[in-house]
Amino acid sequence: MQALVLEEKGRLSLREVPAPGRPGPREVRIAVHTVGICGSDVHYYTHGRIGHFVVEAPMILGHEAAGTVVECGAGVETLKVGDRVCMEPGIPDPDSRASKLGLYNVDPAVRFWATPPVDGCLMPEVVHPAAFTYKLPDSVSFGEGAMVEPFAIGLQAALRARIQPGDIAVVTGAGPIGMMVALAALAGGCAKVIVADLAQPKLDIIGGYAGIETVNIRERSAAAAVAAATGGWGADVVFECSGAAPAVLGLPALARPGGAVVLVGMPVEPVPMDIVGLQAKELRVETVFRYANVYDRAVALIASGKVDLTPLISATLPFAESIAAFERAAEARETDVKLQIALPG
Repeated sequence: MQALVLEEKGRLSLREVPAPGRPGPREVRIAVHTVGICGSDVHYYTHGRIGHFVVEAPMILGHEAAGTVVECGAGVETLKVGDRVCMEPGIPDPDSRASKLGLYNVDPAVRFWATPPVDGCLMPEVVHPAAFTYKLPDSVSFGEGAMVEPFAIGLQAALRARIQPGDIAVVTGAGPIGMMVALAALAGGCAKVIVADLAQPKLDIIGGYAGIETVNIRERSAAAAVAAATGGWGADVVFECSGAAPAVLGLPALARPGGAVVLVGMPVEPVPMDIVGLQAKELRVETVFRYANVYDRAVALIASGKVDLTPLISATLPFAESIAAFERAAEARETDVKLQIALPG
């Protein structure tokens, strides 16, 4: 079968790869239907590495996926053939200390799709643990199912923030993850979320949601917008989703005394942080790395209609045009939020 393979930095190919084979005990074989293109996929394509994760051999891309169960291994009781599902792409060691603490996302031994040297899922079929495969309700499309993965990051951030009903939050960065965090913050109980960015087209998209206020920082500072919305007190929660040094440095100015700062965006290089500014307000600082134990919550919120992710799907391209889809994603068009690839079958 064919897969989208990153042969090396800057070079993709659609070529034959071995089929995944039969599922083992407590595994399922899944016909992949839709795969989203993540910023990490694009970064591996354009740069060949993210931090200490380096592409040193050909690797199949893709980790945001939904599909249909076509075969169940022994001991699978929660799923059956024909079930529409989405897949959590990180497979931890169940016996690791991190997993036993419920922190399997930071298990050093986790095998995460499309993170070197682990292959991803941009191919017609995959075999995956049933424990990390989640049934989609009939009301949730495959496209929405493939959005569960990035939305799970938003939920992880909202949970780390310990949102209280009626909180006001600010999100710096209106990329796909910033948008997911904003929607998760609303679902978590925030009365208002202010989203700050430079790209007006993206602000226009996220600004279409009730409860979202946007600020273009080319025209007005995020601090001024937050002060106006809070009477000068500051936001209860600040989510940093851009990874940009100026945004990180400016975090203390956005938060109220005793508030929380949640670091979601991952800077390419180390960035400065105003430690004294954080201390002077006794701000609680939380960090996010992927997610743990939130996939079922993400599916439930989408199925309930409380969170609508469909406006964030900018285009769905056929599998045969996967390379063109990645080239478009690498252009970073301001009007694109999430590009997806539909596999045949």
